[in-house]
Amino acid sequence: MAIEPDSKNWTWVVDRACEECGFDATAFPVEEMPRLVHDNTRAWSKALATEDVAVRPTAEIWSPLEYACHVRDVHRLFDERVARILVEDDPLLPDWDQDAAAVQGDYLSQDPVDVELGLIEAAAAVAGRYATLSHDQWQRPGRRTHGPVTVESQARLHLHELVHHLHDVGS
Repeated sequence: MAIEPDSKNWTWVVDRACEECGFDATAFPVEEMPRLVHDNTRAWSKALATEDVAVRPTAEIWSPLEYACHVRDVHRLFDERVARILVEDDPLLPDWDQDAAAVQGDYLSQDPVDVELGLIEAAAAVAGRYATLSHDQWQRPGRRTHGPVTVESQARLHLHELVHHLHDVGS
């Protein structure tokens, strides 16, 4: 059985705690993003070191390897989104089909060592971008199909993704 695509609008997690994983993206100052991204990356290294990293718990749920590939790509996506908001005036940020990315990227067949290195590099890049932001830059606007966003709201959504998927793999 194929994995059912996730069509939920998760943007509400920037305003209140997630009912599934318990993470509250409002509970930390955004200036802590670089450290929080770094800390989360360490946990992914542990998840990728397991013997059953490529085993799906059920046919409908991604393996830890697939989730790690997704998180690597999430880092890249949010780095690109934030970069656009910083240099363009109120850009429209395209939606991302994570399920299509998983199929096109053949996540399940990727080498865990390569995935870990890519995840570390992508996390470092986006954490570095967050570390350079001034107070005013956190409030720069952009738009998504569901409405207006800021660098800050994108950062909070980004961190929720990271934490939620560790929850998904039980780490």
